[in-house]
Amino acid sequence: MSFKRFIKDKILQIFLILFAVFTIEVFLICFSAETFLLIYVPTCIALIYMISILIEYFYKRKFYKNIFDLLENLDEKYLIAEILQNPSFEEGKILKEILEETDKAMIENVNKYKYLQEDYKEYIELWIHEVKMPIATAKMIIENNKNDVTKNIDEEIDKIENYTEQALFYARSNVVSQDYYIKKSNLKDIVNEVIRKNKTNFLGEKISVNIHDIDFEVNTDSKWIVFILNQIVQNSIKYKKREDSEIEFYSEKGKENVTLHIKDNGIGIKSGEEQRVFDKGFTGSNGRKSAQKSIGIGLYLSKKLCDKLGIGIDLKSKENEFTEVSLVFPLNSYNIF
Repeated sequence: MSFKRFIKDKILQIFLILFAVFTIEVFLICFSAETFLLIYVPTCIALIYMISILIEYFYKRKFYKNIFDLLENLDEKYLIAEILQNPSFEEGKILKEILEETDKAMIENVNKYKYLQEDYKEYIELWIHEVKMPIATAKMIIENNKNDVTKNIDEEIDKIENYTEQALFYARSNVVSQDYYIKKSNLKDIVNEVIRKNKTNFLGEKISVNIHDIDFEVNTDSKWIVFILNQIVQNSIKYKKREDSEIEFYSEKGKENVTLHIKDNGIGIKSGEEQRVFDKGFTGSNGRKSAQKSIGIGLYLSKKLCDKLGIGIDLKSKENEFTEVSLVFPLNSYNIF
């Protein structure tokens, strides 16, 4: 709040005071008042008014500066009225009342949409759990009636299963803290589970798997990590080379972390696009050219879940040579149950 703007706002009052002083001065002259009175009265009025303006300015300046300072340090700015001290002037009290009403309306609005989001999330989760039953039934039927046709159907059902799982984890991704269980987990068990889930794809696509140096324990939620690794593996399968395809799993242990690497010798990622693969909806040059069109959700969701779980994720790639995704598990996790 600048003094110049404050005075500009008071310009009408200043003109009225000057007019009043001028009128008093005229009356004093008409009644032949002494020179002392002619000087003292208008000077006294003007001085008192100036002092009152300065006091008002400093009160208001302190109040509004406090508001801006609080706003700067407040994450949820609409809660400003909750921590704002009661002002000593009427204008400030009115403003605080307005902010409190606005705050109340905003919280009610936020709670309304929060409820709608929770309701929709519950519906999505329920729908996914329901659709898993016919998927499992279809896979059992295929298992008992193996031929070339059912083999192709099985591959498509695997894709459906992956997409439904992706939708479930996407629905839960904003509330990971309420749905995860951190405990000591063995990377070898986690990787073997991912390989088991993708066994049919590995055999069908003739992709060899190379596993070594992964017998390390980390503090994490194995269910979420299996999902994350599955998204990475699905990408490796989707963008494999036509022959001699391989996916390699290996780990390195440092002083403060364990890093799991997932490396393939697929078509890689175009230079400059490596970090953008974690952006929502980003498909990249290879995603647009691929026969299996990418929707750009898998790696975005993996990054989001890793951030929630406190796990680092990084990607390196060279076009037509390799892609390597690294997951960094801190050893000093504080979320062990």
